[in-house]
Amino acid sequence: MTSVNGSAGQPGQQVPDISAPQAAPPGAVAAPHLGAAPYGQPLDGEGAAHDDGNPHGHAEGAWPPGAYQQVEPDRLTRFVLRVHARSPRWAAPLAALGCVGIGMAYALVSDPTRSDPDAAPSCLLKLTTGLDCPGCGGTRALWYVLHGDLPAAARHHFVFVFALPFLAYLFVAWAGKQAFGWRLPELRISSPVIAGFLAVWLAFSVARNLPWAPFTALYV
Repeated sequence: MTSVNGSAGQPGQQVPDISAPQAAPPGAVAAPHLGAAPYGQPLDGEGAAHDDGNPHGHAEGAWPPGAYQQVEPDRLTRFVLRVHARSPRWAAPLAALGCVGIGMAYALVSDPTRSDPDAAPSCLLKLTTGLDCPGCGGTRALWYVLHGDLPAAARHHFVFVFALPFLAYLFVAWAGKQAFGWRLPELRISSPVIAGFLAVWLAFSVARNLPWAPFTALYV
């Protein structure tokens, strides 16, 4: 039985008053002030909940649950986005094609296959250690590819010659889609394939520096 004054059980037993604020247990974290209002009722300036017809159900000026505050882009980013929005869709493929053309023109004009035997190498790793880096021979391989001599190109950089058709197709598919809306068959390259290619490239880079036959034939 419960008495009128709120006491229950045996006479003299103290019953806690649930209407009074209770102290938080040790280690508990106090809830934020905005959480005091029921969901869907933002707080006013006095800290009391009121309903102003906010359809989102969160306090005015506060971020909704799970949202991230967007960072204002800097001036350079805004400039790049503005130029990208105003440029025609063929501008990016044309710029990429220009970079590829500059690389081909450099290989043709410099003719790296006719450098002096005692000329200092342009590769920093080979200049300091005498070892071929993973990209050594790539410019000469490109020069031979442009002249139609694939065996000589593969002799200088086999991995580059092997990957060149795939890179060319990926570029044509991307540039055609961007500039003309072409829908070429998509070349799907999975992560294991990329990892296998990088492993073969690493093994090739190590093998071409071994001082024993037949690996010495790979040294360029």
